Amino acid sequence: MEKATILSEGYFATTYGKTANGLVRFTKRYSILAVIDSRYNGMDAGYVLMGKPSGIKIISSIREAKNLGTETLIIGVATDGGYLPEEYMPYICEAIELGMNIVSGLHQYLGDDPEFSRMAEMHKISITDVRKIFNGYKYSFTGKIQEVRSRKIAVLGTDSAIGKRTTAVYLNNAMMKIGKRSEMIGTGQTSWMQGFPYTVVMDSIINDFVAGSLEYVTYKAWSEKKPDYMFLEGQGSILHPAYPGGFEIIGAMRPDAIILQHAPKRRFYDGFPGYEIAPLEKYIKVLELVSNKPVIAIALNTENMLESEILIEKEKIERQFKIPVFDPLEEFERIANVISDL
Repeated sequence: MEKATILSEGYFATTYGKTANGLVRFTKRYSILAVIDSRYNGMDAGYVLMGKPSGIKIISSIREAKNLGTETLIIGVATDGGYLPEEYMPYICEAIELGMNIVSGLHQYLGDDPEFSRMAEMHKISITDVRKIFNGYKYSFTGKIQEVRSRKIAVLGTDSAIGKRTTAVYLNNAMMKIGKRSEMIGTGQTSWMQGFPYTVVMDSIINDFVAGSLEYVTYKAWSEKKPDYMFLEGQGSILHPAYPGGFEIIGAMRPDAIILQHAPKRRFYDGFPGYEIAPLEKYIKVLELVSNKPVIAIALNTENMLESEILIEKEKIERQFKIPVFDPLEEFERIANVISDL
């Protein structure tokens, strides 16, 4: 694996830093040496993000990253609109000058920037724009999804940047731990960076081919691995005003059940103050109506919640909807056993 440092200056452990957050939690593609965010300089990235040490150091400069042996600099932010923060330009230039490859999942393609391109050629490094990899996907929906016999669990959410991918990753790993054959089906750039082979980046594909590409990667996973379970990474939120994701996943991938990720302390959609998140009850009704399949559990994003509040909220939701409620960062093995019994 390439030795990598993640650039997340000013954003680590926030919703805009979700690419960095995901890679600190898990990746099979890169060996993560450090995260750049001067706000937490010297601290352990896992401790800042999860309250548990990960052995990944937080540093404040590209030079420190180089001294650690970094070969690749990963852009660890996912901003609204997918633009590169202007203040990141000097970091990238310095990384290129020091011989580091650049990997970015932004909509703004760094390889198309004339200055970055010139410097990359001069210093003989590569720039990988992950979303560009999927620009040429032109698969049409065929209906072959009906041949897939894996039990497909979609992890959808009541908001964007709420932990859907992380929950899917943890549940996939937990399923394998209890002896089930399981595959994660990624739908975003961070899943590709985490090394999941059955991934498409939905928002890089022409709309007419999104459903076909989702079907293609799901069927490919089935034909090659025949897993017992598949965990389908959700995107956006089905009622989100800006990122109404989920329709294509339900329509093309035909999940057998849905796990719904919810953050009780969020009142407004992330990044869109004034747009209130619809009640949990409405989300469950809409998802079950659209998919004709059950929401089988609620994955709780516990941001800004006290321990006492978490327990109360779990009990309240379980009483109301008569389905399990779990913290995916702590209870994924319990829910994996629940799913395996369905």
